Amino acid sequence: MKAMVMHEFGDVNVLKLENVPLPKISEGEILVQVKSVGLNPIDYVARSVGGPFRTVLEASMPVILGWDIAGIVSESTSEKFSVGDKVFALSRFPEVTGGYAEFAAVPADQAVQMPSNISFEEAAAVPLAALTAWQALVETANIQHGQKVLIHAAAGGVGHFAVQFAKVKGAYVFATASEKNRSFLKELGADVVVDYSTVDVGAEVSDMDIVLHSLLPDLRKSVSWPCLKPGGVLLSLLGPFPDTEAKKYNARGVQIGVRPDGIQLAEIGELIEKGVVKITLDKVYSLEDVGAAHTQLASRHVRGKVVLTLR
Repeated sequence: MKAMVMHEFGDVNVLKLENVPLPKISEGEILVQVKSVGLNPIDYVARSVGGPFRTVLEASMPVILGWDIAGIVSESTSEKFSVGDKVFALSRFPEVTGGYAEFAAVPADQAVQMPSNISFEEAAAVPLAALTAWQALVETANIQHGQKVLIHAAAGGVGHFAVQFAKVKGAYVFATASEKNRSFLKELGADVVVDYSTVDVGAEVSDMDIVLHSLLPDLRKSVSWPCLKPGGVLLSLLGPFPDTEAKKYNARGVQIGVRPDGIQLAEIGELIEKGVVKITLDKVYSLEDVGAAHTQLASRHVRGKVVLTLR
């Protein structure tokens, strides 16, 4: 099968299109004919320097990146799925999965039947970003009706799902973004859109119950902590918290990671099936153009998600 293989860390040229053996599946796994793969910032970090996964990736070279998978079951050892089922999954994260390939072995308990009203490309855009937002707001912060929530980088992959999940739960949503994304976020349900380029967010936004911080850790003290009410919670997607940081602001701080969860992904899938949650694709690239996709991701100028298609 064809796959985009990485033999070393580096620029986009380290991703090489090669023929590799078809993966073998174990008990409780499914072999998925990959139709589309979702990309996330961790993809270009893993490719360029390894990031938090450097040790694992170094030990596994050559590796095939790609964790957000959508496709068709071609072989199954699980009663959960049959050949021909359309599925999507956050597969094995943060272990090596092999999504940038024509076929991938996926744990059946991490896969979910695709909503019938979306494409493979839309399905691949969902898992990692949507589960990150869900596990932050719903699972960790236990977001409640009527609470006030600030979502940074709201037009991005995690952010555009977070805005919608917060509204599903009945929260009042403040969203930071550039002016060009104002109408987009209003359509998603944001109550207030704050243009971070013209507004001092830390000075103008206050009394938040929850802040979802997906920016650099150094920005927490200027654009996130000052916005919280006493006892509020800051959910940080990047970087650990010093022990004294949350105490200084009389609030709670939680570092958020993401894990595969088939049950939660199924809940998200139901919201998509009902049309309550929408998926935004910024651009769809071919597998051969994965380098251009990584370059766009690294620019940090993405509305919604970037995906690869293998169709």
